Amino acid sequence: MSDKGMMEKEEIFSKVLRAGRRTYFFDVRSTRADDYYLTITESKKFTNDDGSFYYKKHKIYLYKEDFDGFREILAEMTDFIINEKGEEVISERHQKDFKKEYEDDDQNTEKSASTSSNPEKFTDVSFDDI
Repeated sequence: MSDKGMMEKEEIFSKVLRAGRRTYFFDVRSTRADDYYLTITESKKFTNDDGSFYYKKHKIYLYKEDFDGFREILAEMTDFIINEKGEEVISERHQKDFKKEYEDDDQNTEKSASTSSNPEKFTDVSFDDI
């Protein structure tokens, strides 16, 4: 098969979803028997120390015989998340006033240490007492 024939088969139908540093590619491809299947590719952008970029890609191949099961589980999982947490995005990246749980724990630990019955700090030890 010529290169042109391969290119035509590769570009049957495609959609792109850009989501921050991630991009999702949905591509309909053709098997050797000329049946169709779906590939979903997640591409995530990273930065090298020198400022140049590189991408990590992960690909899922989804065949027609798995569509119903995949669709059912995807719907169940997305419904569960929306029902449990709502549609509002809760994250440090999307909310300026977002506080991480461990930050709250650190602040509580600092407060309890500063309000303990012994107000002296470790650095306030007198070596004459030894």
